[in-house]
Amino acid sequence: MPLLDTRVPAVILRVDRNPFHHGTLGAVRSLGRAGVEVHVVADESRSPVRSSRYVHRLHTPPLPGASTDDILAVLRRVAERIARPAVLVPMDDASAIAAGRLRDALAPSYLLPAMPGTLPERVADKAELAAVCASADIPHPRTLIPDSPERAAADATRLGLPVVAKWSRPWLLPAGSGLRSTLLVRSAQQARELYLRSEEAGSPLLLQAYLPPGPSRDWFFHGYADHSGAVRAGGPGVKRLAWPRGAGLTAVGSWVPNPQVRALAERLTGELGYRGVFDLDFRRCGTPGRYHLLDFNPRPGAQFRLFEDRAGLDVVRALHLDLTGRPLPDGDPVAGRAFVVENYAPLTVLRAAPAGRELAWYAPDDRGPGRAMWSLWARHVSGRLRERLGGGVAVPAPPVIPRATSPSLTDNEKASS
Repeated sequence: MPLLDTRVPAVILRVDRNPFHHGTLGAVRSLGRAGVEVHVVADESRSPVRSSRYVHRLHTPPLPGASTDDILAVLRRVAERIARPAVLVPMDDASAIAAGRLRDALAPSYLLPAMPGTLPERVADKAELAAVCASADIPHPRTLIPDSPERAAADATRLGLPVVAKWSRPWLLPAGSGLRSTLLVRSAQQARELYLRSEEAGSPLLLQAYLPPGPSRDWFFHGYADHSGAVRAGGPGVKRLAWPRGAGLTAVGSWVPNPQVRALAERLTGELGYRGVFDLDFRRCGTPGRYHLLDFNPRPGAQFRLFEDRAGLDVVRALHLDLTGRPLPDGDPVAGRAFVVENYAPLTVLRAAPAGRELAWYAPDDRGPGRAMWSLWARHVSGRLRERLGGGVAVPAPPVIPRATSPSLTDNEKASS
């Protein structure tokens, strides 16, 4: 009998417009290799994902900034075409929040974890997360929410400059505004000016104590909380290399056992009654060595494929198994396993990986996305170079992973770039 129930298809949903989102490809391959029919509702017109042999069908996605009703209309059209219940796999915060709100409206066409519909939005909201951590006694950077421009300036000084400034609901930031979800603020005046753009940003500004990065300080935990609340699949990992260096997404990560990080993840999801896939970002504070939670992403992280255990289970497969009523196998972790995003860390691919390694784009059984990525990446890099060198109009190229919507960046990492 196959591991997954192949009679039940999967619909992968993403609202943002990032052609280099390798997490989407990871979900397509994970389910497709298990024999599941995979439908992709995302803007993949320029993305290497469309070249994957495991994509059964591409569907037109909601427009950027789509309302919950717009997303519901798109998903209902997709459901009519599939004509049988499917597991829904949101891949960004906006789609995860919409899925939570729409759980009852989407049934029985889509299978989703049973939890309060507002919980994904609550944990994705940066201001709400600070309150959640306080109530659950989870270490979190000291956070203040100013109520005026003058208070923003005073709070920045009070916290100790530099401070991290965040918009509470980054998925609401308007395209083309120049506003970033997270910024390192170096003066009280800068904090004041940023506060004045709160109405434009669409959510409150919060200021947070800055925890400096350092070697082996950036950790993540990917997991799946099953119908009983038990955390299954996934595990703790450490960032070995970031892009940009020291201040960005995980270019190279390793699966490293860490009982402290696991205990924090299990306690937090248990206290919240969370169900489903989650991705947590932590930063270890240098002096006391405590792990501070920076982000709670209510969906798979882009590097979730790092955590495929010896039973072949990852968090996306765990979701499909649990929602279709199948038992989740117990598999041993593969300590030291690596994950490499090869367009950001090409030289790492040449090094030995004794515990095994997965590449974000290239796969022997699915070569199309790897070839397509390098072609797209070459155009992207050449366009950026022409812009910087002032060589006229740049060759049109897809943007770098958007700062406001990227599932793989921790907030302090974005702030330090």
